[in-house]
Amino acid sequence: QVQLAESGGGLVQPGGSLRLSCAASGSIFSIKTMTWYRQAPEKQRELVATITSGGSTNYADSVKGRFTISRTNAENTVYLQMNSLKPEDTAVYYCHGVLQLTRDLVFYSYWGQGTQVTVSS
Repeated sequence: QVQLAESGGGLVQPGGSLRLSCAASGSIFSIKTMTWYRQAPEKQRELVATITSGGSTNYADSVKGRFTISRTNAENTVYLQMNSLKPEDTAVYYCHGVLQLTRDLVFYSYWGQGTQVTVSS
């Protein structure tokens, strides 16, 4: 059974840093893309950052220059390094993966359970 598991959330003061991790486990042939989303209370879920199998990255304008997405292919893990955090970064952060489970060119979508990030003094 394929699962995505996030970790690393918590409470941090404005200006602080956190690193989120998302580990994909189970029988996985390859990972096409891994994306971090976030959802603040009473707001829609929004894309934060994405990384492709080739290492290309894309960021929301609101986090450019502050957040960095990276991945370790050998461990099927993606990270989100968040620096200079602001109160408006407070949200539940979700990991999403587009995964290939076998040699067949069929891709599946998976979500993690989310991890809370709270930025407050």
